[in-house]
Amino acid sequence: MDFLMAFEVSASGLYVQRKRMDVIASNLANIETTRTARGGPYRRKMVVMSAKPMGEFDALLARKVEGAEIDDVVEDNSPFRKVFNPSHPDADKDGYLLKPNVDLMVEITNMVMARRAFEANLAAIKTTKQMVLKALEIGR
Repeated sequence: MDFLMAFEVSASGLYVQRKRMDVIASNLANIETTRTARGGPYRRKMVVMSAKPMGEFDALLARKVEGAEIDDVVEDNSPFRKVFNPSHPDADKDGYLLKPNVDLMVEITNMVMARRAFEANLAAIKTTKQMVLKALEIGR
């Protein structure tokens, strides 16, 4: 695998994890939003990722080189939380309020996983950079 391909693979991972963090931040920012432009509470969003081919078959790795890409950002169809709060303006006639289907612990866990994956891709870029510099030193 050439060095530029290694940078491309890691960069695709950085992009996907940054986008994933953006979606998680949006979920956390709307954890109490009970009314949206579409009507009803905010619905949690999730990033759908997949591997994408980055180049031809690599003989050294004996497989195709793959990076990461975002296929879609989808809404979670799990039910909203129902809370009794008759004084809230968005409560129904029985006094129940529908709250977003965002779970704080799930979002924090996803954030930690995205951060770790981002850090791993950064480490891979730094290691590739060090390998390139060492290869250039050998050529002197």
